[in-house]
Amino acid sequence: MTDTLFDLCGADPGAVPGEEPGADPEGAAGPLCEEERLARVAVTRIAGPGDEVVGAWLRKHGPREVVRALTEGRPLPGASERRMAGYRLRGQRVDPERDLAAADALGGRFICPGDPEWPTQLDDLGDQRPYGLWVRGRPSLRMWALRSVAVVGARACTDYGAHMAARLAADLAEAGWIVVSGAAYGIDGAAHRGALSVGGATVGVVACGVDVPYPPGHAELIGRIGEQGLLIGELPPGSHPTRSRFVMRNRVIAALTRGTVVVEAQYRSGSLITARRAREMGRSVMGVPGPCTSGLSQGVHELLRGDAELVTDARDVAELVGSIGDDLGPERRGPVLARDLLPPRAARVLEAVPAQGGASGGQIAHAAGAAVDDTLGSLYELQALGFVEREGHCWRLSGTNRADRTVGEG
Repeated sequence: MTDTLFDLCGADPGAVPGEEPGADPEGAAGPLCEEERLARVAVTRIAGPGDEVVGAWLRKHGPREVVRALTEGRPLPGASERRMAGYRLRGQRVDPERDLAAADALGGRFICPGDPEWPTQLDDLGDQRPYGLWVRGRPSLRMWALRSVAVVGARACTDYGAHMAARLAADLAEAGWIVVSGAAYGIDGAAHRGALSVGGATVGVVACGVDVPYPPGHAELIGRIGEQGLLIGELPPGSHPTRSRFVMRNRVIAALTRGTVVVEAQYRSGSLITARRAREMGRSVMGVPGPCTSGLSQGVHELLRGDAELVTDARDVAELVGSIGDDLGPERRGPVLARDLLPPRAARVLEAVPAQGGASGGQIAHAAGAAVDDTLGSLYELQALGFVEREGHCWRLSGTNRADRTVGEG
């Protein structure tokens, strides 16, 4: 299959990295040709996600020449002989057409830099930019990513964390935001379910092939995401996750979205890696506070001690990542009480009525610093409104207002 791939890619067998390659170097203008697409598909089999050495070669020499170098094992700058041997071994089994057919069979596709659907914000990853993305689902990834927010956090989350993630995702989805997460147990799953529960849009970024339901317990959820939203990943069909692939997956979540919200995380949580990468790329980083007694709050609170923003609902998030002037949250204030609507003079008189027992009109006028006649006028107004009541020559708070005054004091 290797010789066939070389023929498709049209690379010059005598080309040497460092010289002008046969393919246009990455970044050249014009649409992506089919040969370059096949070469990029092959690279997803040969090199692991986020391989900066391969990313630098792609940028300098273009995908077709890089595939030839990787499969033939010709020395390339920055790679040890051991690494080159690994590339050669994996390059013997590449079959890009088979991988594309497998993706097509489940309604998937492969997109790369230069495609109209490619989200250009992923270019912020530099040499760690994905070689391409395997996508499952009908919507345009580029369009969805323009108004997207990542909601991530602990796998072993608490009921509080799951509730906050689901509520946050549902409210964001209802406000027209795309919720992005990693399809894992815990906060990720709660976020996806929250968005789906209101008919919203969600994107699952997986650390395996988009045809592999991982974790197995989320097979149904992952299927729903693929049908109602988008599943994306860097690994070709049939690939299974490893610990390092989860770590590298997080950089895609951070780069793809306009901001990252962390809901529950311990100090060594992978979601903190996502937050750090988001901060490095100038994205908004947000955290939902939790109980100070919970170990799952420690990582989030550490973020909040730095330059992360505290958020408690979707309005807070939208204000931080939305368009200036268009996504402002409403002013936050407590409930408006009936006494808040009183005229200033009547409010002063009401404050002068003692909380316990009663007082004469003169005593209340003295406490309020007002004339007796004015005070009596206000007291009769307050009586009509139900704030005070009269017993003989004394005025006292009505039963409800006595309870309110007692609670509010101190």
